[in-house]
Amino acid sequence: MYDELTRSDLQKMQEEINYRTQVLRPKLIEDVQTARAFGDLSENFEYKCAKQEKNRNDARIRYLQRMIKTAHVIEDRSTEETAGLYDHVEILMENIGKKRTIQLVTTLRQDALKGLISKESPVGKAVMGHKAGDRVEVTMENGKTFFVQILSIEKGKDDGSIPIGSF
Repeated sequence: MYDELTRSDLQKMQEEINYRTQVLRPKLIEDVQTARAFGDLSENFEYKCAKQEKNRNDARIRYLQRMIKTAHVIEDRSTEETAGLYDHVEILMENIGKKRTIQLVTTLRQDALKGLISKESPVGKAVMGHKAGDRVEVTMENGKTFFVQILSIEKGKDDGSIPIGSF
């Protein structure tokens, strides 16, 4: 299975890899060496913490490299009237009677608390490609469904301001 990412997503991931390998990794290696000099490693908390930070950085680098390697590059092909990537969409959740404005993004940039909804999420899948005024059914993973009404669509673009998520 491939992750559907934009060219901008790939560029941001490569920039993070470069930072982590060229700037952060040498500093973390130095921190490990400094902490190791404090003495007995079995009771050296600083050493364990420094090593853990280095390992966390290395894991993030591997994760990003794997994402880039397996990515399928996509582009927004929505029309002026339909919801697509980076568009701000005002929806009415009929089951609770609340309005909410969401922005459709790639999975790598999702953050539901900030209204950044993945195009792969149940709501994202339901809204993508539909027009203002449409009533769409959202199917959850557990099989339950509810309806949302698309109130308005404000076209957006990837200006690079949405950060990629961390794990």
